Amino acid sequence: MKKYATANIRNIGLVGHGGCGKTTLTEALLFASGAINRFGKIDEGNTTSDYDPEEIRRQFSINASLAPCEWNKHKINFIDTPGYTDFIGEVYGALRAVDIAGIVVDAVSGLEVQTERVWAIADDYGLAKFVIINRLDKENANFDEVMRVLQEVYTDKVTPLQLPIGNEANFKGVVDVLNQKAYTTDGDKTTTGDVPSDMAEEVAGAREALIERIAESDDALMEKYLEEGELSPAEIKSGLKAAIASGQVIPVTCTAAVTSVGIEALLNAILDYLPSPEEAGAIKGIGVKSGDELERKPSESEPLTALVFKTVADPYVGKLNYFRVFSGSLKANSTVHNSEKASKERVGHVFAVRGKTQEDVEAVPAGDIGAVAKLADTMTSDTLCDEGRAIKLPPITFPEPVISVAAAAKTKGDEEKLGTALNRVAEEDPTLSVRRDTETHQTVLSGMGDMHLDIIIERVKRKFGVEAVLSAPRIPFKETIKGDAAVQGRHKKQSGGRGQFGDVWVKVEPTQRGEGFEFVDKIVGGVVPQQYRPAVEKGIREVMEHGIIAGYPVVDIRVTLYDGSYHAVDSSEMAFKIAGSLAIKKGFMDAKPILLEPIMKVEVVVPKQYMGDVIGDLSSRRGKPLGSESRGRNIAVNALVPLAEMATYASTLRSISSGRGAYHMEFDHYEEVPGETAKKIIEVYEKERAAGS
Repeated sequence: MKKYATANIRNIGLVGHGGCGKTTLTEALLFASGAINRFGKIDEGNTTSDYDPEEIRRQFSINASLAPCEWNKHKINFIDTPGYTDFIGEVYGALRAVDIAGIVVDAVSGLEVQTERVWAIADDYGLAKFVIINRLDKENANFDEVMRVLQEVYTDKVTPLQLPIGNEANFKGVVDVLNQKAYTTDGDKTTTGDVPSDMAEEVAGAREALIERIAESDDALMEKYLEEGELSPAEIKSGLKAAIASGQVIPVTCTAAVTSVGIEALLNAILDYLPSPEEAGAIKGIGVKSGDELERKPSESEPLTALVFKTVADPYVGKLNYFRVFSGSLKANSTVHNSEKASKERVGHVFAVRGKTQEDVEAVPAGDIGAVAKLADTMTSDTLCDEGRAIKLPPITFPEPVISVAAAAKTKGDEEKLGTALNRVAEEDPTLSVRRDTETHQTVLSGMGDMHLDIIIERVKRKFGVEAVLSAPRIPFKETIKGDAAVQGRHKKQSGGRGQFGDVWVKVEPTQRGEGFEFVDKIVGGVVPQQYRPAVEKGIREVMEHGIIAGYPVVDIRVTLYDGSYHAVDSSEMAFKIAGSLAIKKGFMDAKPILLEPIMKVEVVVPKQYMGDVIGDLSSRRGKPLGSESRGRNIAVNALVPLAEMATYASTLRSISSGRGAYHMEFDHYEEVPGETAKKIIEVYEKERAAGS
């Protein structure tokens, strides 16, 4: 693929709800532009952008996939993104690499949950947006109804740039309302003609509405429009480009990807009206040396500034980093600076990528997107730049995981191999968290949903040859006491020869919550010799670590060693260690033992109409509401909820809010488990212990 000037590049992320046809649309765009010579199909597993084995098997997108094409002496970088919420992290990364969000809407289903969410992400990134109403050839497709809902939700800045010719099975073309030309498609051939006579009035009305929106976006254009009632073709075109770039106009186009209707008209509209990287403007970052805000213009004459937006890990090839160059040029066989890691990276081959195919290129210039393999330290969100003029771009903020599971190797001896594999997979997926829980001694995976974690385990098996078994993670309960007790721990054993003897008296009492364990030595007169007292503490600590009533660590107690006795021959460190363990077990049980559970501070953000259902559900989970606050069209509900009650919350919230809710939780404090709940936990522990003995 040849090198293109920044002004002749377009970068578009295709986003939308699952099933709206993004992958087929990508295939149609590549086929129409000549980038591929065969129109792949999802059900045959041969599309350009869905090439991962799991994507082929499941028949939906899991990964964001780069799909560039060339059209009328321009290069268009499309990024096909997943539509299911479990893989929303891919959308966050992809949209940071583009200047334009192409929001694909199903002509049958209309505005769906994920459409709203990706629209909000595009807004947060300040991207230009345009809407592609796709699948207009399907039964019950309704362009007018989709337009009505879009304008109701996002105002009339959502304006048709094209109108469909025909509907459902009769959808055969589109009309460009500005140049008033019809583009009809028959098989692989698209022809240009006049507007159908029965659409003349509708097209004239749509053209007038669009020109009014263009005029309203610029004071000078508005003044001329009011005075003369018309704008020149050049003013309309430049005014529309500026209005789209600033978000004041969101144009709507029409397609049926399967039959390629509207595809050529869409490619033309992209070049005519959507902003190039040059028109999208400069990017801002922080100078590494000065700490000041710096600006980099989209020009090859500027210092190199590139952001890594996606990383793919392969056990054989190594890492492949996808990047967007915002200024300068990233060249093959060069050295660049990673400002996040403060390290030098040696660049070997640089690639133009289309799906799974890679083509060597000499350089990736400002405004373009490419990939580089085998960088040592570079990961997603890192900035690559010139060392002498180092800059750090804002990192990509990915959504936090919402569901956790425990992962264990299926085969004994594969634990280390599984840990390595999971960490390698986590390198390419910022929405996946892998950690070793020091309290429960489990490897915990956290991700965006059940499907996300299932696919991670399949990927680990396929790429690294190790199988894992998933289970619910253990809740890190803790054990403590509410009362105090003074008890004796006595260990005496005589079996011929030297015996064993250790005798201690201890007082067990609670400390303040969070103070931990305190051992106090108050022995007077050597009733327990000094050399045996550390063994007493060691025996106590070992019992506390493994728990007494339910197998969870004991916390927040003070144990005072105040009396005891010893035998000159039979006493030993081991005997006093056993005596200490016997004393803590008895003392703990006599001092009103209780279980503590982690309480999480939970924030749930949902559209306001779901507030009552959310509060009711949190209360049913033993939650304590803390209040709420308005967040635009949404409301944020805050509550304290036991972690043990949050295991299934991600799927429940999705159901309650029709997929429109999101939540975040963080540890707040430990609190006593209610009696009946604690009783059940202890009973389960006792049964498991009995079964294992």
